[in-house]
Amino acid sequence: MKMKSFFIGKYEIKLPIIQGGMGVGVSLNGLASAVANEGGLGVISAAGIGLLYPQHKGTYLEKCIYGLREEIRKARQKTHGVIGVNIMVALSNFADMVRTAIEEKTDVVFAGAGLPLDLPSYLTEGSKTQLVPIVSSSRAARLICEKWSANYNYLPDAIVVEGPKAGGHLGFKNEQIEDESYSLEHLIPPVVEVARSYAGRKDIPVIAAGGITTGEDIARFLAMGASAVQMGSIFVPTEECDASVEFKKVYVNAHREDICIIQSPVGMPGRALNGEFIRSVAEGREKPGACPFHCIKTCDYTKSPYCIIMALYNAAKGNMKKGYAFAGSNAYLSDKIRSVKEVIEQLKADFFLFKAAY
Repeated sequence: MKMKSFFIGKYEIKLPIIQGGMGVGVSLNGLASAVANEGGLGVISAAGIGLLYPQHKGTYLEKCIYGLREEIRKARQKTHGVIGVNIMVALSNFADMVRTAIEEKTDVVFAGAGLPLDLPSYLTEGSKTQLVPIVSSSRAARLICEKWSANYNYLPDAIVVEGPKAGGHLGFKNEQIEDESYSLEHLIPPVVEVARSYAGRKDIPVIAAGGITTGEDIARFLAMGASAVQMGSIFVPTEECDASVEFKKVYVNAHREDICIIQSPVGMPGRALNGEFIRSVAEGREKPGACPFHCIKTCDYTKSPYCIIMALYNAAKGNMKKGYAFAGSNAYLSDKIRSVKEVIEQLKADFFLFKAAY
């Protein structure tokens, strides 16, 4: 017995699991290719990727383009599976990064942290890249479908719905995060309805994301009409994850009470693992003196309590005194570092056990 495959445009995803894009330097070619080799969809995060290629000449933004090309090419050498790139709309170089991903023939571009209303405009003649927006409401899903259809005669190849239990930046207000009416269980059905309203023109699969951790979770959301799930935190404590061992151990050693909501310098709430750096920020000891990156459109370093891109980069490299780990609501459930294959085999076993029981 197998989990049912699904299609994102022309690409069949044998395993209905998308590995979430995690930056800075957490999901790169290593993790993405490992997930793709198991039949899922592996995703490279474009966030802060220029920091990972300091030896390349040019500005930070030029290093970002070079780094993204390198990561896509390295992933291609390791897998024949489906590879995507997660590119935040909030990035100041969003357009250049999307163009780069399409030039490199990336299978899928995922775009969230803002509404990617012009995403189809970057497609080129003969492009095989599929386009998937990440939304936090049916209203946003409908708006994107309407705008893309009217302006580009294009509809999303899938829609990711990310609920408030996700790690990282959240598309919700603080008071909505614990409000049951904004839970992923409440968000999925109306987005499925939006997708189905275009059934005569295109099959738009809906992908559930945010706090999904077990095979039972997968079964529940597929039963609600989702075609697949997106999972991030569960793949951090894996051998193939591109972050440092120190970063992975923060997940393994975490307890439920360590997971907290912070206010990000980019103006959004975020879910992270509490630690020394976050406490230092709270005490006002991390004020940035300058900004050499200009990586996020909405970030004004003169008003920021710290540089988020450096904090995430430092953490991924293992310097937890100068950074922190974003994490989903159930990240504390990890108890050891496993291989991606082991994680997926456990998810499959739990999925079929749950299905058999019901």
